Amino acid sequence: MPFSLRRLSKVELEALAAERMPAGMGERAEPGSMPPAFVAARSLRVGAEGHPEPWSAAYLIVKDEDETIVGGAAFKSAPTRGRVEVGYGVAPGAQGRGAATAALRQLLEVAFGAGAKEVLAEIVPTNHASARVVQKLGFVASGSRVDDEGEQVVQWVRSKA
Repeated sequence: MPFSLRRLSKVELEALAAERMPAGMGERAEPGSMPPAFVAARSLRVGAEGHPEPWSAAYLIVKDEDETIVGGAAFKSAPTRGRVEVGYGVAPGAQGRGAATAALRQLLEVAFGAGAKEVLAEIVPTNHASARVVQKLGFVASGSRVDDEGEQVVQWVRSKA
């Protein structure tokens, strides 16, 4: 079943940042599918800092056949030295159906089309499903680090072909 990214508007991001469901989305959203407040706030902040789309955008992952919202995806900032980091999440009830792969594939197209040279995804070592997604799309493990929340993460990088 195909999935698409749909960009969230500023009004929708503001609602999510305030921990409110944007108008008209509640009945279409799988439980756990909406981007968390901190993701919406980060996208708004990146835009306020003057970074244009796509770097300041956040997206919903939508199932094409019935427009059900199954997850979210975003760039975490504008590229630094050609590298941009992505984040994505899929509702528990929609996992294992290709939504993350489809969303990340589309984010790669957007990133490389907008001038990024590399895309980074940081994944906790126990998230085997996400590791499979990035491997399927040509990412290569390039090291690890402790992130801002104190978790060990593996850094996966995909270079522009």
